[in-house]
Amino acid sequence: MVKNEELSQIEDSNQVQKMTITKICCLGAGYVGGPTCCIIAQQCPDIQVTVVDKSAERIAAWNSKELPIYEPGLAEVVEQCRGKNLIFSTDIESAIKSADIIFICVNTPTKTFGMGCGKAADLKYVELAARMIAETVEEGSGMKIVVEKSTVPVRAAESIGNILKHNVKQNVSYQILSNPEFLAEGTAVKDLLSPDRVLIGGEETSEGQMAVDALASVYKQWVPEDRIITMNTWSSELSKLAANAFLAQRISSINSISAVCEATGADVSEVARAIGRDTRIGPKFLQASVGFGGSCFQKDILNLVYISECLNLPEVAEYWNQVVSFNTFQRSRFARKVVESLFNTVTDKKICILGFAFKKNTGDTRESAAIYVSKHLLEEGANLSIYDPKVSASQVKFDLEDHEKPEQFKRLVTCHKDPYEAAEKAHALVICTDWDEFVTLDYKRIFDGMAKPAFLFDGRKMLDHQKLIKMGFHVETIGTRLSQRNLQNGHH
Repeated sequence: MVKNEELSQIEDSNQVQKMTITKICCLGAGYVGGPTCCIIAQQCPDIQVTVVDKSAERIAAWNSKELPIYEPGLAEVVEQCRGKNLIFSTDIESAIKSADIIFICVNTPTKTFGMGCGKAADLKYVELAARMIAETVEEGSGMKIVVEKSTVPVRAAESIGNILKHNVKQNVSYQILSNPEFLAEGTAVKDLLSPDRVLIGGEETSEGQMAVDALASVYKQWVPEDRIITMNTWSSELSKLAANAFLAQRISSINSISAVCEATGADVSEVARAIGRDTRIGPKFLQASVGFGGSCFQKDILNLVYISECLNLPEVAEYWNQVVSFNTFQRSRFARKVVESLFNTVTDKKICILGFAFKKNTGDTRESAAIYVSKHLLEEGANLSIYDPKVSASQVKFDLEDHEKPEQFKRLVTCHKDPYEAAEKAHALVICTDWDEFVTLDYKRIFDGMAKPAFLFDGRKMLDHQKLIKMGFHVETIGTRLSQRNLQNGHH
């Protein structure tokens, strides 16, 4: 909050007035920048929103009927605003020059080499974006607000600020804000239209406050004021990592209980229902499964681990690292269960993988459990036939092809547009993604076309297992031992 004496300073000063935002530019047309700016354009018809990206191919896709990402409701928003106050362009310089607010929405992948390899975020794209802003903004442009929206480690705003301040031109000043996104893929449009909270972190100075207010004024056009929370930059950055760490921790917690349930005969769904009734715990994120995926959970936790190590807090690092290592264990446990159930060999057996995205309603496969399970089965020599309603064959190839053994993918993997075709003559069905359509498939038809005994591994605990057992399937799932005699019947 701004103190009274600061308010009077702001009123006295000629330089620091209330900023009116008319133009916003977003660097990066990916999963964060794209949907966020589409909604800003839709909700703020007086603001011109320009989304820019170096990739001409990606911008062309945003300007076409086939958007580069699938999100329910997104195409309609683009259709409504594109060409009016929503522009997708590769002309990065013009967009930066004219913008009042510049969002940085570039990729921050985990480093694959050097210091912090496998844990630290690679900030090279963020740094390149900051340098590009510094070079492009013209003398006399006044105050520019730069907003970091990419998932970044704590104190990244400081790095951006340092680059900008060391390259500052005459009559130009910068305010760096942290405004982390909390979209969940598959519900991004809904999350943006009615967010639980909008966090804005800024410097605790009158100029910082002015920048925070300016960005808040954009969100206030459709978000209730009590949901817009302002804080210092570091708190805002850390809140993003902590939120994802807590969510992922819940998944690993219930998955650890699922392993105990399988060993004892308890049912993890019943346990989850019982503990979810405790209002302090609540029922959300207690669905045991083959593990969490997506571009954020693992990346953000490993980031938190790395920061903790750098701050000489090894106990904190170890605590959070367990969440990720347990997730890896859960995936390999599921994949091993498939092999063990199929009489300890899957070599040359056809296994149908249903679902390849990391969760339903998205085409995104980043860190998807299906990739881990598929790779495990490929190493065992299985033939995989893969069906996912939104993931392209080229994406599956990108995720599974081993560059040292490219012929393995060609020989062992096929992708299908139809689930029944994918399951034809398969020894097992493995459900890796919770697509709604998998609940309504005709499993009798699938069973009739499969090799016997027919196995079904439900990695998402989403089907009616007793019904499937009655059909003749041998069913395995997560977190419960199903009593079934049909496998023995098939042999005796």
